[in-house]
Amino acid sequence: MNLKTLILAQILITFMMAVLMSGTMSLLIMGLTMEWLLAWPWQALTAWPIAFVFTQFTTPLAFAIANRTIAK
Repeated sequence: MNLKTLILAQILITFMMAVLMSGTMSLLIMGLTMEWLLAWPWQALTAWPIAFVFTQFTTPLAFAIANRTIAK
C-alpha cells in the first residue's frame, strides 16, 4: 500500500470512527435529546484529529501484531 493511500484511508477511517463512536457514547450518556444532537457534531470534530494522531502509532503496532500472529 502506498503512503498516499494509507494516509487517505486513515483520514477516512478516523473520521467515520470518530463520528460513530462519539455519537454512540454520547447517546448512551445523554439519551436521544436535542442537547445530544447539538453536542454530537462538536464531539466528533474534537475526536477526529485525536483519533488520526493515535492511528499514526496504533496502525504500525496493529500490523506488527497481526503479522506476528499469522506467521505462527
